[in-house]
Amino acid sequence: MQKRDSEIQYKEILTENIDKIHTTEMGAERISRNLEITDDAVEYCKSKILKKESEVIRKGKNYYVDVDDSIITVNASSYTIITAHKK
Repeated sequence: MQKRDSEIQYKEILTENIDKIHTTEMGAERISRNLEITDDAVEYCKSKILKKESEVIRKGKNYYVDVDDSIITVNASSYTIITAHKK
């Protein structure tokens, strides 16, 4: 499946701002629980976002990153990871 220009643009925006991506303490706990990980939640999500096969769309105020078996939700203006969950 070929990616649309908007998907490529959104992924570029997230990639260019990867150092701004963060979450709250509660967000990190929620992400770790939902994805069943013990790694640092933010670093884990950043690595997933940077994967070549990740797909990014924007709906309203959030980016949704579809990668592997997960969906990661990132606020488009603050770059806060809101949540992440398995598909």
